[in-house]
Amino acid sequence: MARYLLRRLLAMPLLLLGVATAAFLLGNVVKGDPLASILNERQMNNPEVVAAAKARWGLDRSMPERYAIYLGNLAQGDFGTSFRTKRPVMRDLLDRLPATLELVFSAMLFGSVTGIALGVAAAHWQNGPADHGARLLALIGSSVPVFWSSLIALYVFSVQLGWLPGAGRLDAAIRPPESVTGFLTVDAALAGDWHAFGNALGHLVLPSVMLGWAVLGIISRMIRASMLDVMQQDYIMTARAKGAGTLRVLLRHALRNALVPALTIIGFTFAYLITGAILTETVFSWPGIGSYAVDAARALDHPAIIGVTVLGALAFLTANLLTDIAYVFANPRIRLG
Repeated sequence: MARYLLRRLLAMPLLLLGVATAAFLLGNVVKGDPLASILNERQMNNPEVVAAAKARWGLDRSMPERYAIYLGNLAQGDFGTSFRTKRPVMRDLLDRLPATLELVFSAMLFGSVTGIALGVAAAHWQNGPADHGARLLALIGSSVPVFWSSLIALYVFSVQLGWLPGAGRLDAAIRPPESVTGFLTVDAALAGDWHAFGNALGHLVLPSVMLGWAVLGIISRMIRASMLDVMQQDYIMTARAKGAGTLRVLLRHALRNALVPALTIIGFTFAYLITGAILTETVFSWPGIGSYAVDAARALDHPAIIGVTVLGALAFLTANLLTDIAYVFANPRIRLG
């Protein structure tokens, strides 16, 4: 396993280089002038100002020169300076990453726990009301566009019923707690500010449920299929013959083995949510990586776009590696060569 991990860790920089190169090339061949996000209309009509701006941002250099400079900066962890915010892209990403991670962790917790529970129930009561209900819920979550379901949920539960707060991470009238982890719920709890904790938790409910609903559908279907296959195995029959209770058979014997194929889905879904939460963050005005990517794309902010792309690739590669490691703990019979 150590050799496998070493090979994967050595391959990650090469894969990230490929992603960064593709993002750089796409960003430079797309139509549009990035100067439009740097200068106003009056300045764009002034040749001297345009020339100075190109020199300031390195846009007067050839593409090979810009690529060499970009790779040199990237090797030092420098994604460059954002055209839009005029700040280092790395600082922007680090400032926004905790908000996205808090949302993604909550969505994955909801989607994984609920999806596994529904999958087990659907397999145990196959073709019964619980099975049909779980499959219907999974189908709706997987097929309904997340922006539509998010808008409906926001309108119903926040505007009409008033059960949950609206968009954002915290009400404007509430003072944010001192940042320790970047997670508002955790920071509020550490500060003992339970009013802010409750408000932050309320703001987190709707976006995490909407984002995790699609995850719920995928995981529940995978768990159901795996459980139905595992329940026919000889060792399950043996456990039942020895007098093991239904709950013990389902959770200890069947679910542990059924989780192995589902780990791939859970791992890659987590990585996908980090960069795929764009619509959810936009609808709920969540100041995370997704909304940052939307703003960068609108402004043709090349450094920011490339930074988000590389971050997303790193998330997928890391999730893939951690998923393979989780295989071993879930099923000791699997060995990584």
